[in-house]
Amino acid sequence: MALTSAESEETSRVGEPLQRATSLPLAMAAPARADVTTLVRGLAPNVRAVYAHVPFCFHKCHYCDFYSFVDAEDRQPAYVERLSREIRAAVPFFTREVETIFVGGGTPTLLRPPLLRAALDVLRKSVPLAPGAEWTVEANPETVTNEVADVLVTGGVNRVSLGAQSFDPRHLKTLERWHDPMSVGRAVAALRAAGIGRINVDLIFGIPGSTLEDWQRDLDSALALGPEHISCYGLTYEPNTAMTKRLERGQFEPCDEDVEAAMYEYTLAALAARGFDQYEISNWAKPGEACRHNLLYWTNADWWALGPSASGHVQGTRFKNIPRITDWLLSDGASPVVDVETPDAERRAGEILMLGLRLNAGLGEAEVEACFETSRGVERRAAIDRHRAGGLLEFTDGRLRFTRHGQLLADEVLADLV
Repeated sequence: MALTSAESEETSRVGEPLQRATSLPLAMAAPARADVTTLVRGLAPNVRAVYAHVPFCFHKCHYCDFYSFVDAEDRQPAYVERLSREIRAAVPFFTREVETIFVGGGTPTLLRPPLLRAALDVLRKSVPLAPGAEWTVEANPETVTNEVADVLVTGGVNRVSLGAQSFDPRHLKTLERWHDPMSVGRAVAALRAAGIGRINVDLIFGIPGSTLEDWQRDLDSALALGPEHISCYGLTYEPNTAMTKRLERGQFEPCDEDVEAAMYEYTLAALAARGFDQYEISNWAKPGEACRHNLLYWTNADWWALGPSASGHVQGTRFKNIPRITDWLLSDGASPVVDVETPDAERRAGEILMLGLRLNAGLGEAEVEACFETSRGVERRAAIDRHRAGGLLEFTDGRLRFTRHGQLLADEVLADLV
């Protein structure tokens, strides 16, 4: 079983010291590539969200396949200066108030406080935020000091997602996570004291060597911190990660699938008993506290991508910014893009089914029927009928959803539909 996530204007006062600290050979030119503004021209963007990717990490975790690295060259000042120019180039495409900002990584809170403040400042001044907009920053617990918490709050951030993953030192070591489990509670206390009202705790279950009792303790430890939101992901072995290579070399055995299923079943019961609503396969929230940014992803809204390797979506066109920080730093204006996928009815149908069915709300009958109007429509209809007969999907109240048992086999079902 594998339950995975879906899952990143400077003033002269800010700009001058950043430029002094930058040692890049700015006279050099990056390779010529189409940039995102050229890509979306004529598409009438309806950007409702912004994702900014900060690639720096203290240590590369062995299971992680996001673009991140330990920066021995101290390119943080250059990163913030380049991000400022990228944001300015994006401003004309924000034709409406933006509902959410998500700053992910990497570890955004690894930016030194003055640089973190500068990055948040340029976002706040440039992006037209709607009243009550959600602004999330991801954080490693060890990086959240009182100073960092204050920078987040004064910068406009109102939601923080903490990567706890586990509270057991043995399992953190397996994942190559190098934070003290006690630092999660200290981070929550600092964020609360600074005024952050919405906190998410990320956990991973199915870690090699873990037991159901270990997972129960992890979940209880997270709940004791009083978060408004909890994300629980089954460990997946992504291609080319250090953990997958260790598995292939036979250095450890993966968690037993029955144990992993029991962990997920326990999660469903324990979080429901504590007043959390499950709104997506891997996400639970107190009433009204669902992550609005991720909901926009799962409903195929338009979002703008900032930073190296960040992925965006505009009117059905998906793209990724260039994934090497050296190339990204040497570019100017909007980021050059790679991996462009243009709108296609077949792909669109698969995306609607894959993303919509992850949500507990499921998909309405009209949405599902529209997905049958492609060359694979007959095949997809047969797959849905087969999984309904097998008790993995159900059609109730006019909506197609996973059953509780179906959630355990979500990846298998979705593979038949995309």
